[in-house]
Amino acid sequence: MTTTNSALLTLLAEANAATDNERIRLITEHAYQQLIDAEATAVIGAGRYERTDERVALRNGTRAKTLSTTAGDLHLAIPRTRTGSFYPSLLERRRRIDRALFAVIMQAYVHGVSTRKVDDLVLALGATTGISKSEVSRICADLDLEVAAWRERPLGEHAYPYVFLDATYCKARAGGRVVSRAVVIATGVTAAGHREVLGVDVGDSEDETFWKDFLTGLKRRGLAGVQLVISDAHEGLKRAIAKSMSGASWQRCRVHFARNLLAHVAKTDGDVVTAAYRTVFAQPTATGVAAQWDSVTATLAPTHPKVAAVMDAAREDVLAFTSFPPSHWKKIWSTNPLERLNKEVKRRTDVVGVFPDDAALLRLTSCVLIETHDEWAAGERRYLSEASMAALTGANITELTTPNGGTALDAAPAMTA
Repeated sequence: MTTTNSALLTLLAEANAATDNERIRLITEHAYQQLIDAEATAVIGAGRYERTDERVALRNGTRAKTLSTTAGDLHLAIPRTRTGSFYPSLLERRRRIDRALFAVIMQAYVHGVSTRKVDDLVLALGATTGISKSEVSRICADLDLEVAAWRERPLGEHAYPYVFLDATYCKARAGGRVVSRAVVIATGVTAAGHREVLGVDVGDSEDETFWKDFLTGLKRRGLAGVQLVISDAHEGLKRAIAKSMSGASWQRCRVHFARNLLAHVAKTDGDVVTAAYRTVFAQPTATGVAAQWDSVTATLAPTHPKVAAVMDAAREDVLAFTSFPPSHWKKIWSTNPLERLNKEVKRRTDVVGVFPDDAALLRLTSCVLIETHDEWAAGERRYLSEASMAALTGANITELTTPNGGTALDAAPAMTA
């Protein structure tokens, strides 16, 4: 759209009456608006009140849009169309994670709980003239609807033979104090070998009640067909799995267990014990893995009796993976795949530092996980091959109760992939 002389003279008069900073904001706002109107004209095929054969849509007023820039907050009018939609390329929509991060930062700032880090981020975002509470509320409301729909989506469409559970911790304000909050995450592998993020929640701690409510929520949404649950040995989580996932076996993460072993070893002997422990998982068959575990336990018993005792007690839990296809072992004997996802969550949440409340923490975390979930869904590569997943159909899986009350698998013959 061509700017008329009268419009330019009006802008000049406003600029002359304004301060230097306001003058820059007015000129920037005017330039943005002209570019947006010009793009709308090109997309629609006609300007305002113009009749052309190239018109493909009709205008339907405008909607207000506040854009925070280093020049200040620009108040723009985005043209609406009666059919289809128009959004200026100049104002490219933020990715979901970026919008969530923006909302958290703004929310913290608005509520007066921001730190110097958040203040710096606000300035970097260009919101030097103040932050609109209504704009923050709108962004949060839009994201919360999207997050709630994803967190409550049905899971009954697929069976999930493998489910991974883990938690990471972030800081948030609760009751006027900064406290550590547990962010619990569940991922699963479908019967076709694809990975999905199943759910996420935020709570006080990793106690049994919290985990049980989380797992019950997954089952309510349709989670079924679970044959193996992989996690660390947190007592509350173990009890919740035993009560909520009846019929499924439990795999104790071999990496977490290795760290537990080193707690009973002098620092000078750590490398020796670790090397011996790793030989167990280098065996190609279930029989070989079990035999090597027993051999390592017997070898360490004279010099490291505590280590041997811990290994003996955890034998069935750590070796549960051996009753599943050997081609799956490396991907189901630990929570490492979920640990990488936790690192991405922490990378994003560390930018904020302290969240204003649980809702803000859950909002950003969920958006990170939604992006990952979508990337997995769009990827062509399966986490586990479809042929190897088919081997689970005739699996000889028998649930046992171990002396310490946990669930384990018997030493079934190794299955072929």
